[in-house]
Amino acid sequence: MSTETLAINGGTPVRTEPFPSRDPFGLDDAQQLLEVLQNGTLFYPSGKKVYEFERAFGELYGVEHVVMSTSGTAAIHVALGAINPEPGDEVITTPLSDMGTVAPIVQCNCIPVFGDVELHSFNLDPDDVERKITDRTRAIIVVHCWGQPANMDRFMEISAKHDIPIVEDCSQAHYIHYKGRLVGTIGHIGAMSLQDSKHLQCGDGGITITSDAELGKRASLFVDKGCDWSEDRKYRLRYAFIGPCYRITELQGAVLVAQLKRLPWIVSQRNQTGDCIGEQLQGIPHVYPPDHAEDVEHGYWNYAMRVDEEAMGVEPGSFGEALAAEGIPTGKWLGMPLYAFEALRDKIAFGTSKYPWAFTERGMQMEYPPGLCPNAELALKQVQTLPVNERTTAEDVTDIVMAVRKVAAALTK
Repeated sequence: MSTETLAINGGTPVRTEPFPSRDPFGLDDAQQLLEVLQNGTLFYPSGKKVYEFERAFGELYGVEHVVMSTSGTAAIHVALGAINPEPGDEVITTPLSDMGTVAPIVQCNCIPVFGDVELHSFNLDPDDVERKITDRTRAIIVVHCWGQPANMDRFMEISAKHDIPIVEDCSQAHYIHYKGRLVGTIGHIGAMSLQDSKHLQCGDGGITITSDAELGKRASLFVDKGCDWSEDRKYRLRYAFIGPCYRITELQGAVLVAQLKRLPWIVSQRNQTGDCIGEQLQGIPHVYPPDHAEDVEHGYWNYAMRVDEEAMGVEPGSFGEALAAEGIPTGKWLGMPLYAFEALRDKIAFGTSKYPWAFTERGMQMEYPPGLCPNAELALKQVQTLPVNERTTAEDVTDIVMAVRKVAAALTK
């Protein structure tokens, strides 16, 4: 065991300088915004920037349909709305995500079903998902957690076997390749967030993508109250069905036009930095860096690793507190699985009705008790995130690795 005194115990911290911020905006963003203001409208059907971004994004991803919306949550709602489930249908997803993955399920009057995760990836375990498929299962939402792609080969096998569409939630995995294909284009329909923390961002916004003509058409209707516009966006033809209004504005479109040019560089930098950290953290007892195959990229929306404090013989939270004292900020993100939050645990959605669970007998019997997904609960106890972005330098990596090694050595009994 190291004799080096931890900073939390009065020793010298590894780092005293703050880590570099993203610095995401520049003159190009300002010029794009100025052009919007000079054009005299912020309403995207009358403007140019949202259409310009949709075309460019579609070309980058090689997809036929790109539908913009107001948030990642909205983008997933649009994806499910395109699939058009029946009330009381079930949608399987992960408990290790933002509530934005699950809220659209409930808003579509469907019942969330939670699959457990793989400890090595934090992603949905395909085998557990398949075990939870019933005759009411209408879709599976696969989240590429922290930027690491899930096992899409296996999920597409499950999809074909059971005739269930796959929605890819790529909110943390922009422009990430899985065996040569971009996540978001492997399943039937993809969705992603453009919130401030994401690789590609405009404050808030969402994208839903697909190359399926039927899904693409319905997504474009669903995002705008079911309104079927003419191709030149000059007048309404009819309302095909009732849907929400998730129209994005020209302001977000302008920022995205500028930001999209930088996306490949952002992802490449994060991928290289995160992989470098992972290589240098190998072999530390009770510390488990992300593990991904050579032909699968990792976008490192956050650098998430597992630390087994119980095996170290220390109290929960000790590792993160000691690492923070060394000048390396860390975090836990959610802290508990989604089903542990009272909104899901107590089925609070539409007044006091317990709808949509009340729609079917099976729904009313659906419970979300502690222990439902043991791997997810363990992962959230053990996860530690490290400060990584596209501006992280080699010197920053050295400090991060040095601090993790110092803390792990000092705490391990």
